[in-house]
Amino acid sequence: MKVIIFGATGSIGQSALKVIREQRKQEDIQIIAITGNNNVEQLCRDAIEFNVERVVTANDEHLSQLRHNLASYEIKVLSGSEAILETAQIEADWVLSAIIGYNGVPPTLEAIRNSKTVAIANKESLVCAGKIIMDMAEKFHTTILPVDSEHNAIFQCLNGESIKTVRKVTLTASGGPFRNWTLEEMKKATLLEALAHPTWSMGKRISIDSATMFNKALELIEAKYFFHLKTDQLDVIIHPESIIHSMVNFSDNSTIAQLGPHDMKHAIAYTLNYPNRKATTLDEIDFAAQGKLTFEAPDYDRFPALRLAQVVLKSEGGLGAVFNAAKEVALDRFISGEIGFLDMSSLVEEVLMLPEIIGLEHKSPVSLNEVSEVNDLVRRIAKETRL
Repeated sequence: MKVIIFGATGSIGQSALKVIREQRKQEDIQIIAITGNNNVEQLCRDAIEFNVERVVTANDEHLSQLRHNLASYEIKVLSGSEAILETAQIEADWVLSAIIGYNGVPPTLEAIRNSKTVAIANKESLVCAGKIIMDMAEKFHTTILPVDSEHNAIFQCLNGESIKTVRKVTLTASGGPFRNWTLEEMKKATLLEALAHPTWSMGKRISIDSATMFNKALELIEAKYFFHLKTDQLDVIIHPESIIHSMVNFSDNSTIAQLGPHDMKHAIAYTLNYPNRKATTLDEIDFAAQGKLTFEAPDYDRFPALRLAQVVLKSEGGLGAVFNAAKEVALDRFISGEIGFLDMSSLVEEVLMLPEIIGLEHKSPVSLNEVSEVNDLVRRIAKETRL
């Protein structure tokens, strides 16, 4: 099996390498290319360990260091977004799309054109270009599989079922570090507090997105396109233990749930081996030790990202790229200390309601160029918006 991993140095990429490290003891798995961003040392260690043919850093400034570190190895070393796109044009059996943010959208689309199976952890691909992604996968007969634990759970729950019998899909959310905070407390939330996720171990940006529930908002939009669902078929429930990853309720009111530890390696292993299941040494749930599973309704006042997601879900697709771009800029501005925690959702809402933006509600993008134009426009607007 020939494998390419985009975003190898991130938390998802590192989890994938752990799964492959174990599984290649029993079968031939060749990682032919990996990409990363700023963590050059990790990128080099992984390139050497897995004897890859090609390694790419997204940051041109790291090219000389990468070349120096790998000078004694027969590894092709490249940098920049064009090199990442060229890597996506290489034919592979299994590609993991795990670049964070909008930068992961173009290589995901390119990989779908050229590889047999694309496992998508880059939720922005479906949020910004859901219809394009699904149409392209059908055109090129590419299998696309969800790596996000929630969508992977839905996918497993739907195994052998007809989508026509689905009444409702419920994505679970841990509630993040501010689940029990008041609005007044959340106004004063610091970056370090937003990073302190109670159950999942993730990177900085995803951790903050989880604290605001923008991560869950993106997942709702992603689910719409991945599973061809209507807005009223999608729901969220707070589940602090993060053991149930999603649930599907059917027309006969039976509900199937997928359970597992809060560890992305399970979803990665499922997509790597699909349609088969292979034995692993990954952790299992000790239900007696777990003791209980609890649930509560989400608070749309404290977490307005979920309310804003409804605006996007009801659109024809044009607002997905708007929502994501505004969210990414808001996140950057929070990290830099320019705006407060709750200002992130206020900024996204203000951008969504602008007259020049609301007109995109009924316009579904038909190409990556159109998506990129919207992305660039909204980023400029969001950077200049004052609260």
